Amino acid sequence: MSLTHRENAEVYTDPSMCMKKSLELLEEINMPRGLLPLEDIVEVGRNHESGFVWLKQKKETDHCFKKIKRTVTYAAEVTSFVENRRLKNITGVKTKEFAFWVNVSDISIKDPESNKITFAIPSGLKRTFPVSAFELEEEEETKEEVNKEEEKNIPKEQ
Repeated sequence: MSLTHRENAEVYTDPSMCMKKSLELLEEINMPRGLLPLEDIVEVGRNHESGFVWLKQKKETDHCFKKIKRTVTYAAEVTSFVENRRLKNITGVKTKEFAFWVNVSDISIKDPESNKITFAIPSGLKRTFPVSAFELEEEEETKEEVNKEEEKNIPKEQ
């Protein structure tokens, strides 16, 4: 990516601020907060004018999204252009499809009512999953607890 997209960008290097900013970014563009489960983030940058963002972590990490049984590898630096409900021209994100690792180039939620998120690779192939598979695990656990409590309070028919 061109260095010009990094010019005039907001840049954060404090680890706790980096984590906070990465979650705020996902919220702001209406994407699930668990979509980028990066570890040891050391830099987050965002050029609001061009939509370019980058996230640097200490080293490459793997994450398994348990609900869909998929492992994703995040490079030491992940970049993307962001807009509402979309990350495009992504670099640094790979997933295993059959026996091959493929680059993820685009992630989007076309219809928020469908609760589906679509991942595309450079060849144009796409795969769709439930948005809930990419929520933060603790948020998902809280939702499940609320649902269980609500079920307890529903009167049973005789």
